Amino acid sequence: ADLQIERWPIERLLPSPRNARTHNDAQVAEIAGSIQAFGFANPILVGDAGDVVAGHGRLAAARKLGLSEVPVIVLRSLNEVQRRQLMLADNRIAMNAGWDLEALRLELQDLNLLGADLKTLGFSKQELAAMLRPTGNG
Repeated sequence: ADLQIERWPIERLLPSPRNARTHNDAQVAEIAGSIQAFGFANPILVGDAGDVVAGHGRLAAARKLGLSEVPVIVLRSLNEVQRRQLMLADNRIAMNAGWDLEALRLELQDLNLLGADLKTLGFSKQELAAMLRPTGNG
């Protein structure tokens, strides 16, 4: 079945008591800043009953921003066990990724030259300073 984005009232969404991923206040603020800067570009994944499968941090950020509704994708084709598996896999698999540091450096430098606000990307000031420092290779 094709995935469709729906807009649901925020009260309809229920954070899962089984969610093992944590989001501290600073990270929720970063997610809220990203939503403010770019819009709600990544819908929350939910089951039919509104149980959140992926997007607990986005839901917390939406509440912090006072949003009344959020975009969701309802995972109607997954059973409960599959939804619980996806809740873990969605976070763990993302953690297994790495960075091509040279490509990252070039993209950050280019965005900086274009006047982009790099503070919205989730990197620390120290990380950004290190990436924007000339390498002497060019």
